[in-house]
Parts: sequence; structure tokens; C-alpha cells
Amino acid sequence: MSNEFRICNKCKGTNIKTLLLKLKEIDSEAKIIIGCQNLCGIGRNKSFVILNHIPIIAENESQLIIEVTKKIKQKRDFMN
Repeated sequence: MSNEFRICNKCKGTNIKTLLLKLKEIDSEAKIIIGCQNLCGIGRNKSFVILNHIPIIAENESQLIIEVTKKIKQKRDFMN
């Protein structure tokens, strides 16, 4: 089962260019949807991604990548 990332290209709390590259490194086969995710209040100051319909929020992009990696590992462990 593949992953789906949803990221916002309007929110100021995330650098979409660097986040996109890092997400592709984590899962090159994931579907990535870019557009407003209606999390403007959060996205103003924090980094976020919606992974398989679950929002993951962190203070910065580095912490966000750590949390995304953990969630994907948990999913893999659960599926095996």
C-alpha cells in the first residue's frame, strides 16, 4: 500500500521546495498532492504534511521529517 503526502504551497511555515525533495527521499513512490490543505492557522508558523489523511505537525521542517519517517516505519512494521 503506497503512501500519500499532501502539502501546501501557500503556507509560510514550510519551504515547499526542500520539503518536497525530502519527502521524495523518504518514499519515492508516494503520491504527492500539492495545494491548499485548509490548515492556514497551523501552516503560518509550523511545518506540516498530511500523511495518508493524518496531519503531522512540527515546529520546523527537520522535526517534521523525523515524525514522518517514524509514522511510515510504524506503518511498515504494522503491515509486516
